[in-house]
Amino acid sequence: MKLAEALVLRADKKKRIEQLKQRILRNAKVQEGQKPAEDPEILVKEMEKISGELLVLIQRINKTNTSTEFDTGASLADAIASRDILVLKNSIYRDLAQVATITQDIRTKSEVKFMGTVKVPQIQARADELAKEHRELDTRIQELNWKTELL
Repeated sequence: MKLAEALVLRADKKKRIEQLKQRILRNAKVQEGQKPAEDPEILVKEMEKISGELLVLIQRINKTNTSTEFDTGASLADAIASRDILVLKNSIYRDLAQVATITQDIRTKSEVKFMGTVKVPQIQARADELAKEHRELDTRIQELNWKTELL
């Protein structure tokens, strides 16, 4: 199985566990004299089984990510960490640019006037640069995911 396939399977198992959780909670209590639509004990057993499968899958994905070379001296796990930081920083720069953009209608002299404390064009340019870096890195990660066998 390729790493990319394992990542899709991981997402499916997580979604399945969340669905089971909702079904378990919906059937956890009923009005006296009534029966639940589904047996929560059976649902819990199924959730436990899928959780165990998910654990093994995540461990294999993590092992593969740390063992797979991405660039000289860097693993796939390192590249994923870098990608996550690019996303984080891009979000901060975009939010900063949005908040610092001053648009106001002053109708009277008593209204407070706001002024930006950062240079929005430079902040926006940095956000665009980070977004580009993220896209390029993510493309390389995805390419490697489809070439790498899961350990």
